[in-house]
Amino acid sequence: MERLKIPYPVIVEGKYDKIKLDAVMEGQILTTDGFGLFNHAEKLALFRRLAEKSRVIVLTDSDGAGKLIRSKITSAIPKERLVQLYIPKVKGKEKRKTTGSAEGTLGVEGMETALLYELLAPYAVSALGEGSLDASRAAYFENPLSKTDFFIDGLSGGADSAKKRDAFAEGLGLPSGMTANALLAATRLLLTYEEYLEKMGRK
Repeated sequence: MERLKIPYPVIVEGKYDKIKLDAVMEGQILTTDGFGLFNHAEKLALFRRLAEKSRVIVLTDSDGAGKLIRSKITSAIPKERLVQLYIPKVKGKEKRKTTGSAEGTLGVEGMETALLYELLAPYAVSALGEGSLDASRAAYFENPLSKTDFFIDGLSGGADSAKKRDAFAEGLGLPSGMTANALLAATRLLLTYEEYLEKMGRK
């Protein structure tokens, strides 16, 4: 099964959810680090900034914790910028866990791949209408900005790269402390390659 090209950032709870989705889709997958979203304002700031440029898909677990996390995101982002996707409540426990969730239900990582594919398919590039606002986000996949560019411009691989990333992120309205990979993914969504080159003085 070919992975879906999803032009919107997709927000899930944890790294294992991200790993599961990565088998289904190609695109930007962000994590809340569970309840880390409540303790780190920069996470929510990143989500808000990305929502200014693109709709954002929220896919949390169906248990109480997932609902709380979803509610936090929903309170911070205008509803017209959100795509709310829900997984069914299925009793069970993920194989990697010794104990199940408090409610005894599977999370996103425990869902069948086919179900996740079906949930995301309507938001894939191939399903978007010509000329729609959504279709314009397909440019994310055509943006050639890469880790090589970040290395050339000192945003990665250098002694002061973290400081340069923070300065660059501030200019884009993004939080400080982002890793090179996270900043690269966000930049590809927020800027065209030409706009990036111009900002870095290479055009």
